[in-house]
Amino acid sequence: MGVREFKLPDVGEGLTEAEIVNWLVEEGDPVSEDQPVAEAETDKAVVEVPSPVNGTVKEIRAEAGEMVPVGNVIIVFETEGEDGESASESTSADDEGVSAGDTEETAGTEQAAETNGASADAEEVSTPEGRVFAAPSARRLARELGVDIAQVDGSGPGGRVNDADVRAHADSGGEADDESDAPEAPTDGVKSATKRVGDEGDSGSAGASSAQAANVESADRERTLAAPATRKLAEDEGVDLNAVPTDEERDGQAFVTPEQVTQYAEAMQAAQEADTEAVQAGTSESAEDERVPYRGIRRTIGKQMARSKYTAPHVTHHDEVDVTELVATRGDLKDVAEERGIKLTYMPFVIKAVVAGLKEFPYLNSTLDEESEEIILRKDYNVGVAVGTDAGLMVPVVKHADRKGMLQMSSEMNELVEKARERSISRTEMQDGTFTITNFGAIGGEYATPIINFPETAILGLGAIKEKPRVVDGEVVPRHVMTLSLSIDHRVIDGAQAAAFTNRVMEYLENPSLLLLE
Repeated sequence: MGVREFKLPDVGEGLTEAEIVNWLVEEGDPVSEDQPVAEAETDKAVVEVPSPVNGTVKEIRAEAGEMVPVGNVIIVFETEGEDGESASESTSADDEGVSAGDTEETAGTEQAAETNGASADAEEVSTPEGRVFAAPSARRLARELGVDIAQVDGSGPGGRVNDADVRAHADSGGEADDESDAPEAPTDGVKSATKRVGDEGDSGSAGASSAQAANVESADRERTLAAPATRKLAEDEGVDLNAVPTDEERDGQAFVTPEQVTQYAEAMQAAQEADTEAVQAGTSESAEDERVPYRGIRRTIGKQMARSKYTAPHVTHHDEVDVTELVATRGDLKDVAEERGIKLTYMPFVIKAVVAGLKEFPYLNSTLDEESEEIILRKDYNVGVAVGTDAGLMVPVVKHADRKGMLQMSSEMNELVEKARERSISRTEMQDGTFTITNFGAIGGEYATPIINFPETAILGLGAIKEKPRVVDGEVVPRHVMTLSLSIDHRVIDGAQAAAFTNRVMEYLENPSLLLLE
């Protein structure tokens, strides 16, 4: 009987740490090679972590909801026929001169620092032990199609396999394996991640806030190196490691010791007591506020929004368009599309109209290179569609929208939207956009001032389609009207250009038959 430790790998996103969303196995459970044992959350997606061996789960070393540095051991397996293989095989601590007598804290720190340093220099990201990393939906699809996912070439970052890769492999006549013995991953994994945000402890955030209020010295870092024992101490004390002041560094990154955590926790405790006394003295009893951790995709969205708003001077142009003919056309084609298994919405019509407008007004399909002081007029038409999910806003991108027919575009867009909501979408499927559309009308809104998806230079917001009175041939009649809100980067695009572009898009939406010419 052998023992095998398994580190949290870099799943192809270039991350230095990840959050264990939930475990798909328990201690004592038998596992097979490539069976998903955990779900780890990156800043964009939830990724399944597969077992590297056939064996039994001996020990789980990370709790669900815990942030774990890449390279730290998260699970230990018992295997048969591997007597020569020990826990030290999967770590590099011994190779670096860490003796058996060294503490767990020191060894864990060395592993984390080594992993972080190595990942920065690597030209290609490879998965430990040759394991395959794929989106949960891709693994499910592979099982349904009888495809051996280990044989699929991934097109995502670091070779990550997505749904399209699995389908392409199946269509190319790749040999199908027998039905996988790996159990189906729980379908509520993503939901549990969403629920956990509101449920997990928030004392660290609360403590940092109180400390700042009482002028306790706090740091403001995005990433901090610390030994597992130190991280556990910080969790027990309710301390945010990124706020703990430190002058120590490891591999160019801030490094925090247990003593610094303890000192900071004591300072926070004093500040909290002072805050409590002030509140009790000056206010009556009130309900306790809820604190939700600001991290993961929500923090990524926040940073991107702030960068866009404070970099590009925004101007928003509003207008209304009579889409009565569009409503009728979509109604006529809806049943035809459903017969082909495709749900036809208004969005493909809008994308087609937008692409036609971008061809005529190329500055709205551009980026600004500030370093070279050049405006780059993009020749590809990659249209992003903003999607609201439980985890926040995501923007899947329909690549080369000018080359696709209405039904093909509709099918691809529907698939991307579903993957975004399942958190199984890959980073590449949300990159290289040249223009973005956001449909706030889906929840009843009419006008907004959308924030540009930087570094793009324009974004179009769609309001709800409502019946409104309009004058037609001298008579007031009910018509279907949709509102448009176009935000532009005023450094690149003038208001006249924005209005002219909007007018051209409106022309296509008012007369959808014109789209047949595009």
